[in-house]
Amino acid sequence: MTAAVLRAAGLGKKYGRRWALTDCNLEVPAGHVVGLVGPNGAGKSTLLNLSVGMLTPTAGSVEVLGAPAGKQLAKVGYVAQDTPTYSRLSVAEHLKIGAHLNPGWDHSVAERRIQSIGLDPKQRAGRLSGGQRAQLALTLGLAKRPDLLLLDEPVAALDPLARREFLQDLMEAVAEQELSVVLSSHLVSDVERACDFLIVLVDSRVQVSGEIDTLLATHYRLTGPRKDQKSMPKDQHVIAASHTDVQSTYLIRTEMPILDPAWSVSRLTLEDLVLAYMGRAAQPEQTGRPLLEVQR
Repeated sequence: MTAAVLRAAGLGKKYGRRWALTDCNLEVPAGHVVGLVGPNGAGKSTLLNLSVGMLTPTAGSVEVLGAPAGKQLAKVGYVAQDTPTYSRLSVAEHLKIGAHLNPGWDHSVAERRIQSIGLDPKQRAGRLSGGQRAQLALTLGLAKRPDLLLLDEPVAALDPLARREFLQDLMEAVAEQELSVVLSSHLVSDVERACDFLIVLVDSRVQVSGEIDTLLATHYRLTGPRKDQKSMPKDQHVIAASHTDVQSTYLIRTEMPILDPAWSVSRLTLEDLVLAYMGRAAQPEQTGRPLLEVQR
């Protein structure tokens, strides 16, 4: 397996006059469960569809497992939005199709998962609950024995219990098969439960990416007497800022110690971090302003 299971360079996709994905540059290292987070319409599904070759880029390129997207389909598992299954086909017929289409199909994995989640092989998919259909779709993806599994918001429509069971089964499969996963979601709780690498996608652009532990260790909330951003040290990259008449609060990213005794310093939660980047301006580098600024 290559060092990067997914690599995008200047990747973009345009529909008419609208860019669904713009100037996407990212590198997903092997061996991680990646949370791809962003609001609806941010470009998450577009990125995943480009990655499996279902869409053709308007700009840039995307490589999967060291080859152009669509060239490594035997090694890539994909579960699209709404966990699509064929309502008229039985569970067993789904597995038969999976075996026919995938040369690396592992029948023992499929059978073991179907038994463990209690699915009747004779039951039609149209009569399964949403959670059961999601588990069936995950089974088809895992039995393919992929090196990379792409999941496009597979649990968005599930109730909390079904969502937890799905993510628990996913983590067990990751540990057993040692595969890499990209999990698209707009729920931070799902990312906290299952992922160790984060990509935040907003307004068709990647805002931040990296290992979650590293991101949390390098982001801080500073609270203290009102202070203009221009006076902040250059090594403190301002993500968001809010002010009252007498007080300033900054969310910053830095790898250096914070030495100013005027600041009260606290760590961010993953939700704090994601929400700060989701409030980011479309082109912050060109404005010279903080990515999210609130005046009170």
